[in-house]
Amino acid sequence: MTRTSLKILLFVSGFLLTVGPTIAQKTKELKANKEYSQYAYIDAQQVYLDVIEQGRESAQIFQNLGDTYYFNSQYKEAVSWYEALVEKFPEQATPEYLFRLSQCYKSTQDYTKAQEAMDLYKAKGGDTTAIARVYAGDDYLEQIAANARNSELVGVTVNSAFSDFGPKYFGERLVFSSVSDTIRDEKLAVHEWNNQPYSDLYIVDIDENGDLSNMERFDNGPINTKFHESTPTFSEDGKTMYFTRNNFLEVGNKTGKRAIGKDDQGTVRMKIYRATKLANGWSDVREVKFEDGSLNGDNYSMAHPQLSLDGKLLYFVSDMDGTVGMSDIWYAPINEDATLGDPVNLKSINTEARESFPFISSDNTLYFSSDGQTGLGGFDVFSTELDDAGMASEVSNLGEPTNSEKDDFGYIYNPETKTGYVASNRSGDQGFVSDNIYRVQPCLVKLTGEVTDLETGALLPGAKVELLDDQGNPYGEPIVVGDDAAYSFDIDCSQSYRLRATKLDYNPNEIAIVVPETSGDLYQPIQLERACPYENTLNCILELQTIYFDLDRFNIRPDAEIELAKVLAAMKRYPELVIHIESHTDSRATDQYNMVLSDRRAQSTMQWLIDNGIEASRLSAKGYGETQLVNECANDVPCSEEEHQLNRRSIFIIVD
Repeated sequence: MTRTSLKILLFVSGFLLTVGPTIAQKTKELKANKEYSQYAYIDAQQVYLDVIEQGRESAQIFQNLGDTYYFNSQYKEAVSWYEALVEKFPEQATPEYLFRLSQCYKSTQDYTKAQEAMDLYKAKGGDTTAIARVYAGDDYLEQIAANARNSELVGVTVNSAFSDFGPKYFGERLVFSSVSDTIRDEKLAVHEWNNQPYSDLYIVDIDENGDLSNMERFDNGPINTKFHESTPTFSEDGKTMYFTRNNFLEVGNKTGKRAIGKDDQGTVRMKIYRATKLANGWSDVREVKFEDGSLNGDNYSMAHPQLSLDGKLLYFVSDMDGTVGMSDIWYAPINEDATLGDPVNLKSINTEARESFPFISSDNTLYFSSDGQTGLGGFDVFSTELDDAGMASEVSNLGEPTNSEKDDFGYIYNPETKTGYVASNRSGDQGFVSDNIYRVQPCLVKLTGEVTDLETGALLPGAKVELLDDQGNPYGEPIVVGDDAAYSFDIDCSQSYRLRATKLDYNPNEIAIVVPETSGDLYQPIQLERACPYENTLNCILELQTIYFDLDRFNIRPDAEIELAKVLAAMKRYPELVIHIESHTDSRATDQYNMVLSDRRAQSTMQWLIDNGIEASRLSAKGYGETQLVNECANDVPCSEEEHQLNRRSIFIIVD
């Protein structure tokens, strides 16, 4: 069974359904052409392959056969037949098919051939606007990567082996489309487009981690039918719902039977329906009408409704008259009687290709999928800001990992939680080949570690730790570590940073941090080597710990005596050594008071050496008050006790 592509049916012209009597076979090719024209791609595909095997080739065969794969998202398979078209029937290889070939190359990540196909597209008279948009410069891949959001994708547990797509928020829950257990019902029809059953709407709970659970059918009443239902949108009060469904007619009202409705070519189009929520469930399901009385989607398709934030506009996808490409995003005002006003084409974002799956987040950003914008291949998700009138502005590609070379579509996003959901047919970790729903969440790594002394391994409380981005700019606020010398930063995945640590009496250290591609923890300790901040001092030569004083005190502390003992030993060993003692205070108290206090500290330090046998002639001492602070803790600057302590010190200058 080929990969299901229910969302492609919406990208082109809705869930198109072939009806009518079997076409008599005159030749296999005529039969294939007929099935192709009625969107029975699986049947047409097999017949075309048989025809080619029997030696029959033509431009139309290669075009149509390539399309049967292209519109089922089998881009790798489509490439070979589009290539055959270009090689064997170059004159009939129109820009339309060269554009598709280029997109297929992208989806197989052969970007060189994709560019070559676009060059041929240009030579054949292709739209230069499309070229500029699809290939926005030689570095367009780098541009997409640079603008990509920091996020990661996680497959949700409710995914089935079939197609799951089109998630939409419904209050605190989520509604999405799925074949799911409908495959077990043998009475259900199978769609000729891709040999897959029709989809229903399901509802699930969203847990605190964003995973989905408690899956059940959205409605046991009039919403789900034996045909396709998908992509709902709900009013703010949750009482009105718009959704997509195959066109069907009510017949035999007494029996309650239903029959499918078709257009002039015998094709069942997609329509938008409206339902009302009552106490006992959903009811009053009706086709949406325009104010002139016409029904939506009789001879064209309308799908993927999305309400504006104020509920006054309905955005949707259609191939109605005036469509720029294969399918465009439109909007129409909603009248008081629930009819729609004149539709407006959102031309600023629509292309000659396919746009679909509009969603508007709470910050009035429109997200949609397209294969006609600058992308990575297949359908990518794009965003654009809406103005007060509902019009779009500049378009931005969300980049990897939300987008891939495959089809990525139906994106929804919650700006408050910075999480969302997207459907994709990329190969998932669950091994499914159908469309699956993925949770999109910020990719964050918790970077932790301690600051320690390089030689002793001792913790270094009071050290300052900063994180810099790859441009050397500060990332977040710096941290002054506490008694445990530990730091912690939350950083983006797959980025490069530099971690810098500094501390008085130590040389700064800076190390590169390469962050993993997935959320988790990263442990990175950083070590500092002792430095000497005072040239020509015994502090450097003897690697002394700084001699500190208590607040408003000048007595020698026990920890200071340990360091002074080193000075004493050096002066006894080298009788010619003469030193000058400089003492300092913090900024608290008056300047005059601090000058006196620092001089007393200098004198007490000198007296300790004299008392322990050093001649007074080899010593001098002076206080400098608060004139030489080692940090920013000046008058009226709020600082911790640890920061003030760094200024209450004595150092030893060697006198020449």
